[in-house]
Amino acid sequence: MTNDNAVLPIAITLGDPAGVGPEVILKALGAMNAEERASVVVVGTRSVLERAGPIVGADFGLHAFGSAGDAGSVAVEEIDLPGLPLPFGKLDPVGGDASFRYIERAVRLAEAGKVAGIVTAPINKEALNKAGHHYDGHTGMLAALTGSRASFMLLASERLSAIHVSTHVSLRDAIGRATTERVLATIRAGHTHLKRLGLESPRIAVAGINPHCGENGLFGTEDVDAILPAVELARAEGIDVQGPISADTVYYRAYNGAFDLVVAEYHDQGHIPMKLIAFDTTVNVSLGLPIDRTSVDHGTAFDIAGTGKANHVNMLAAIAYARKLAASKKTS
Repeated sequence: MTNDNAVLPIAITLGDPAGVGPEVILKALGAMNAEERASVVVVGTRSVLERAGPIVGADFGLHAFGSAGDAGSVAVEEIDLPGLPLPFGKLDPVGGDASFRYIERAVRLAEAGKVAGIVTAPINKEALNKAGHHYDGHTGMLAALTGSRASFMLLASERLSAIHVSTHVSLRDAIGRATTERVLATIRAGHTHLKRLGLESPRIAVAGINPHCGENGLFGTEDVDAILPAVELARAEGIDVQGPISADTVYYRAYNGAFDLVVAEYHDQGHIPMKLIAFDTTVNVSLGLPIDRTSVDHGTAFDIAGTGKANHVNMLAAIAYARKLAASKKTS
């Protein structure tokens, strides 16, 4: 595999072709100059992109990945699939299968050293599963495609970041998954990532799982039994970590500069504060994989697909983060 990430493009997967992915991708590309557009490749179906072009006023051309294009045009790694384009906003297994095929190809490109990393547009989990691809979302799918034992979801913004012990599972299952081993692995993953980005000694806080961290057993013993031991083990490894800290205060403290990262015990515990303070700019980052992947932190927005109303700011943030990760490879 080549390590010359200076010349490798970022791959952007199209997402569900019936959603807003094609529109936000083209809007984001339209906000770039010709040199910046030359550093990306869209993995998807060209006809889906071409349909979205007039909707968002895209005024640049498309060319096949690996071939020379006109100045300012965008490379497309074509995935030619039957049944596309779909009607806008239609939940369809065809769209779910297309979403999977785009991601699968992008992963293989990254593994082969042909792209520096992946940025994913939104997929619809119901359509994905109806197509026979039984994953809880991008994170689990990427772990399976890359043969990784585990992966971690990090939500990153300028003033607050959170990494999740579990994501798309029921609250009941999330409590069971907050084991000492998994919490420790999550702390390690966050610590390694922040050091890669240049923080010499990342300050990490671990949120408690019960109200007030259980109040010494009054509201549950999970914090003492499972989470505290993970924090103590991480400290023994030299990681600057505190916790468990009550979730109703830890995000406020992190937002105001006390910590660089919060370990969230389950999906909503991390997503709610992140979307409250940085809804349009939070980037979803997958850790623990052999490839780099970032994503927008919003859904397919079927209700506005095809209208041109979808905001592309989050896509720009995801692309910028992917480029930052690629740059960190060059300097590591």
